Amino acid sequence: MLVAAAVCPCPPLLVPEVAAGAAPELDAARAACGDALGVLAAARPDLLVVVGPGDDAGPEVYPEGTPGSFRGFGVDLDVRLGSDRGTPAGRELPYGLAVGAWLLGRAGWADAPVEGLAVGEDLAAERCAEAGEALAGRAERVALLVMGDASACRSLKAPGYLDERAAPFDAELARALGAADTGALRVLDTGLARELKVSGRAPWQVLAGAAAGNADLRGALLHEDAPYGVGYLVAGWS
Repeated sequence: MLVAAAVCPCPPLLVPEVAAGAAPELDAARAACGDALGVLAAARPDLLVVVGPGDDAGPEVYPEGTPGSFRGFGVDLDVRLGSDRGTPAGRELPYGLAVGAWLLGRAGWADAPVEGLAVGEDLAAERCAEAGEALAGRAERVALLVMGDASACRSLKAPGYLDERAAPFDAELARALGAADTGALRVLDTGLARELKVSGRAPWQVLAGAAAGNADLRGALLHEDAPYGVGYLVAGWS
């Protein structure tokens, strides 16, 4: 059963080495992510699954020990998903899961085994929910670290330019994540999410599916901002 979840944004800029001189601009987001991970640790899970955006529809599983890298962003920095379990070389974490692995390493996570699940924007809402339900059944106490960004169209300089639909979309999303409103997450408009360049739609719908068996979960919105015109949201469910 799902006993806790942390929702965090997944821009590589969260990693100070990637952000370089701009690193202080995301200090508040990093601190909030640390608080969200504290919610996971307090829940004493038997299994932690990091869910994030993937390049393909998926879902694609990444076992504990899978490596990741930020070399594609010009930084000689490697990460690993949990402990090194002798995972065969050759496949690396997608960027969202790599940021999640970095957050866990930064927090010194050692509370439970860790796995990864990548889901892409082409994965239908129903399939996302089914994947979440399957995750919740993996252990008696399951926790999720859910990585994903809100809209990338909040300003003229945003990656997707300014779209007047972006702010209302993000506001409703912030409400849903803060209230642990799984119903609202399940019916997110997949077409609109794609147009607004929302990377977290599929991961959040996996979360909604995983939470279906625990009506006692309560949420708290820990951070909300849109630097660089991209919506970054942090929430904790327990």
